[in-house]
Amino acid sequence: MNNRHSATTPASGAKSTSSTYLWLVFALLIGLMMSNYLSRQVVTVLFPFLKADWSLSDTQLGSLVSMAALTAGLFSLPISLLVDRYGRVLGVTLMAVLWGLATLLCALAGNYLLLLAAHVLLGVAQAAFGGAGGAILLGLFPARQHSTVMGSFLAAALVGSVFSIVLGGILATHYGWRMAFSVFGVVALLMALLFRLVAREPQAAASGTAGAVSAEKLPLRQAFGALFAAPTAVYVYLGCGLQMFTVGASLAWVPSYLNRYHGLQPADAGVKAGIFVLVSAVGMTLGGALVDRLARQAPARKLRITAIYTGLTMLLFVGAFAIAPGTLQLWLIGLGMLVSGAHSGPSTAIVTEVNDPRLRATVLAVVALAVSLLGMAPGPFVTGLIADHSDLNTAMLLMPVASLLAGLCFLAANRHYAKDALRFQAPAESSIAALEEEFLQVELHGDSDKSDKPGL
Repeated sequence: MNNRHSATTPASGAKSTSSTYLWLVFALLIGLMMSNYLSRQVVTVLFPFLKADWSLSDTQLGSLVSMAALTAGLFSLPISLLVDRYGRVLGVTLMAVLWGLATLLCALAGNYLLLLAAHVLLGVAQAAFGGAGGAILLGLFPARQHSTVMGSFLAAALVGSVFSIVLGGILATHYGWRMAFSVFGVVALLMALLFRLVAREPQAAASGTAGAVSAEKLPLRQAFGALFAAPTAVYVYLGCGLQMFTVGASLAWVPSYLNRYHGLQPADAGVKAGIFVLVSAVGMTLGGALVDRLARQAPARKLRITAIYTGLTMLLFVGAFAIAPGTLQLWLIGLGMLVSGAHSGPSTAIVTEVNDPRLRATVLAVVALAVSLLGMAPGPFVTGLIADHSDLNTAMLLMPVASLLAGLCFLAANRHYAKDALRFQAPAESSIAALEEEFLQVELHGDSDKSDKPGL
């Protein structure tokens, strides 16, 4: 089969879909992503209440978060493969219903083991949502908006995390910790119902509709091999994971840093840290929008701009933690947080562009797995380990080295992008010959003066 002609273009699908429907589905998926993190993160703010009621140890409390994350990681790939094969809208609906019920089970738990079991179920339910939701959006929106859309979708996770801590704390303080779980569980079920009523499962790709689950399904062995067939994809997987090492470490340790070096009380440090998280969410959206705008006529710029984001992250964080605590340091930390997640939208858009459209949800699951194994899991731990052997300021100063490595991965991916980007390019979206010529010119001479701008 000729891969270039085996997939339809997202642009063609978007043209045949009403703008109202497009943005309504987008809004519902943003809401579901926020609901996902409301249910996932609320337990962290409930730790003091659970400890007081059941006399739990810190190890038991921490295991509630770890077990949900572990099961989500273990089940992300197999569930994503099922979603790609049997329906993304159906998959998202079932997952939202299941995590809503699991959250309600948390509210009904009578002891620690039942609460732990409910959290394991929560992890299974949420395992493939990011990939399935992202695949739906990539299928609906034209390619020129992919970085913006994915950046906004992923940023909703950070916004949901902040709301979870704020709203969960308020509900638990005034009505008890069970009420926090109950409210967030009902929210998930209502969002699932709305999504099911509005969203439509795209027709099979053979009928010419973009973003669909293909009538021709890849054998499992071939599907797994395809995930790593494009060198661009492999380097982007690594780059995403390494950049999230910096993001994960900063999110985990900035509150403690503000407490130790700026003399803020834990509550005040938590508020400022929450602001930094929201700044990072804004950066995810703006970073994707900027790439979409600057690379619209020059696709070869996408990975170079993404690498610039990681380089700026390193410079800003190194500059911040190399100076004495003060106002300037806070501004540099804030700017570092702003650009630290800006790679998210472009990188996820690119990695799906160079893979088979039939595997979009699975590809995004691989990205999530890389983020977990290379970034969010080791980042806080390694930073804490360095802090134990020196001090937290030294650990935070060394933390951004991961961003430098991420930038090198994105630049390495850029060397293969010209070839890999054409593997599944639909002729209806752009002339293959024209694209080949453009990438060839970029490889030989760089961007033309007409399309390039200084510094990019």
